Amino acid sequence: MEIKPAHKASCHCGAVVLELKMPNGLEDPRRCSCSMCRKRGAIAASVLLENLTIVKGEENLSLYQFNTMTAKHYFCKTCGIYTHHQRRSNPHQFAINVACLEGVNPYELEPVKIYDGIHHPSDQEYGN
Repeated sequence: MEIKPAHKASCHCGAVVLELKMPNGLEDPRRCSCSMCRKRGAIAASVLLENLTIVKGEENLSLYQFNTMTAKHYFCKTCGIYTHHQRRSNPHQFAINVACLEGVNPYELEPVKIYDGIHHPSDQEYGN
């Protein structure tokens, strides 16, 4: 498996296609224990906002937000696959679904660290 400095990523049905600049390869691959990440089970990696371009299907993306309404989670309206989200902990970055990267097998990345999203500092102000 080769991590390239530029990658394409897509949802399952191909309606949404992303182009990613990844000059340092997969940055910070992780799973998160928050309620959303726990249920979707994806491995996420970080890219700067300016390093993600939606080349096809922007109109086919659905936005989901919850709790603090800070993070912006994007899913394909057709197949339901989570492609990326604007991060709550660093709003200058997107987290991308590693499984959507062309030619990348997320099962070859094990072990992947797990972030404690249940006790995220931003949640403390809401009493969660």
